[in-house]
Amino acid sequence: MKFSEINLPSNILRSLAKMGYEEMTPIQEATYPVIFSGQDLCALAETGSGKTAACAIPLIQKVDPTLNAIQGLVLVPTRELCMQYVAEIEKIASTTAVIPYAVYGGFDKKIQIARLKQEVHILVATPGRLIDLLYDGILSFAQVKCAILDEADELLKVGFLEDIEFIMSCILHEHQTLLFSATMPDDIKKLAHDCLRDPQHISLITERAAPESIEHYFAYCHPKQRHTELIRYLEGEDVNQALIFCNARHMVDSLFHSVRKDFKDIDYMHAGLSQDKRSSIIGKFRSEKLRYLIASDVAGRGLDFSHVSHVINWDFPKDGEQYTHRTGRTGRMGRKGKAFTFVSKHDLPGLRKLLRSKKITPCWIGKNPLSENNTPPERRTQKRKRYFRPYPAEGSKKTE
Repeated sequence: MKFSEINLPSNILRSLAKMGYEEMTPIQEATYPVIFSGQDLCALAETGSGKTAACAIPLIQKVDPTLNAIQGLVLVPTRELCMQYVAEIEKIASTTAVIPYAVYGGFDKKIQIARLKQEVHILVATPGRLIDLLYDGILSFAQVKCAILDEADELLKVGFLEDIEFIMSCILHEHQTLLFSATMPDDIKKLAHDCLRDPQHISLITERAAPESIEHYFAYCHPKQRHTELIRYLEGEDVNQALIFCNARHMVDSLFHSVRKDFKDIDYMHAGLSQDKRSSIIGKFRSEKLRYLIASDVAGRGLDFSHVSHVINWDFPKDGEQYTHRTGRTGRMGRKGKAFTFVSKHDLPGLRKLLRSKKITPCWIGKNPLSENNTPPERRTQKRKRYFRPYPAEGSKKTE
């Protein structure tokens, strides 16, 4: 369906045309009538499917620009996603009088307070900074018509949940609540339901959790061999841009310092850097001034990198949801992408669970450790109790 077929105001249609938005994506087409009707919604769709615009377009329509008050509230888990979300709203609302603004940590709060005392219709925020501003007594939610939780599964986890419950309790009147995510683990579903009132549920990921546009490659090797295998893989691939994920800040630092001599146009990002530094790096990566970016999971949720052709898991993800969000930085909006994940002996149980739960068909570079042919005889028969070491021990020439 085309945007021109859903009775959008002509000024919003002009903005969408300027952005190159003509055909609605499946999630936009499915959710628009529900959001526009004012009903609560829990919507699941794969990464890169257009969820931000699915929220933003009807939200902008709901705003009365003659009323100087916050009428739409959007909560997101990271600063980077906060900036991206408000930028998308600004583009769609550019031909209207609707004014969006974003507040997040790592930025001068006095400047944010000064701006909030002026006119803001849609506020995009990270929970921590928003609560700071609520305690300062400068925000009013009395006119909020719609509250959106983007990356809702992350916001409803321990660490964010108490903040979200407090923020939502500050909206005292009846309002619409929208939850959007690419994943929703079972233990989060009940919490999500508690936030909603007689909601509609829309899921476009039931049959296949992993986007079909992404090819999933895996390599089984000893951790000490990863550096060599990473260089070999990247040199053998037609890489437009690659995003390389590590599980911790110190691993990001370590990997960057070990590979920067092998590649030009490479940088790194994690939550330990200043907000200005993080914003600068993301800007360079989006404008293709960087070809490679090593990052923690601060770059793993919601961020739209339209030129990323490869996502590499240097460290194996802790669960299927993390894998989905990381690999979703490529193959966005139907474009083709590749995900490449290193696997060690200790990762095999998690790998089996990942492939099963996400319905992934793996492509192996090198041997497949899950194949029966790669299982040593003593493991297959269980008649011999010799210890099997999948990698040569240090100092030895062969494996027994």
